[in-house]
Amino acid sequence: MKKIVITGGAGFIGSHIVDEFMESYPDANILVLDKMTYAADIRNIRHHIEKKNFDLIVGDICSIETCERALEGADLLIHAAAESHVDHSFSNSLEFSQTNVVGTHCLMEVCRRLETPRIIHVSTDEVYGEILEGAADESSILKPTNPYSASKAAAEMIINGFVQSFKLPVVMIRANNMFGTRQFPEKIIPKFMLMLMQDQKLTMHGTGKHKRHFLAVRDFTNALKILNEKGEIGECYNIGTTQEFQNIEIAEVLCDLFGLSREKYITFVKDRPFNDGRYAVNWNKITQLGWKPTIDLKETLPEIAQWYLSYADRYIEEDKIINHPPHNKPISAVS
Repeated sequence: MKKIVITGGAGFIGSHIVDEFMESYPDANILVLDKMTYAADIRNIRHHIEKKNFDLIVGDICSIETCERALEGADLLIHAAAESHVDHSFSNSLEFSQTNVVGTHCLMEVCRRLETPRIIHVSTDEVYGEILEGAADESSILKPTNPYSASKAAAEMIINGFVQSFKLPVVMIRANNMFGTRQFPEKIIPKFMLMLMQDQKLTMHGTGKHKRHFLAVRDFTNALKILNEKGEIGECYNIGTTQEFQNIEIAEVLCDLFGLSREKYITFVKDRPFNDGRYAVNWNKITQLGWKPTIDLKETLPEIAQWYLSYADRYIEEDKIINHPPHNKPISAVS
């Protein structure tokens, strides 16, 4: 494999994919295509910038010309770029359709023209909609319930059209919520960590009893590598975990981690216009290829908290999330 293109490679998930594939395929040229919107950060991939086998194109996947420049000669496309925050999708849904649907369409069209040999599309478990009991397998009907998940399901429909009409070589993946370092603090774990560092109360939507499965991003990138090597073209694979928590449980665990009172630091706010009670996927299919999750959320939280303590200035200096310097919590408070 001579050239691998990773869209969204400067974001949370994308930068960890870059790490995995730079290590696993040292002889390949890795090219990141990223628009560098608010959730991306050049510092996520700074440790690769000077390497001879790494390139970065700052550009929009909605541009055919940009996609052609990035994908020329590529052996593999990993499409991870997306607008992904559900709350934002309620107020800015057209931007989600533009990036997630039109952007995916542009990439698939260019892959068709250039005859890209292999494509891995990163979708989400949210396309299945609310799963209150049991778990959705890869054959389950897509029933998205918000503008974000609807845009991801629409992207899948675009891809399926290309697969059926042009035999485009796509492997589809649908994964649980992820956790790890470098995650932009709009998602629950990093957001709550930074709020606690600021001595701010945690705001829970509704009752806080909505359930989510949490998958370590490093387990996800390992699954991606296995699917690149063993995944069957034209197939879809769920990537999941048994680690299921209510949002209120996450808040409680984080309060305990920082040595702060649950009663004092957890408060409740109005819920989203619609908030799925639970997502869950059956991921037996990928286990047959030799993958399973290995990283425990609670055991890893101190490491993640330490990272955000060390790099909180990223979000302070850019006034993205917080406006005051964090408390100098002793290391023992988060270890």
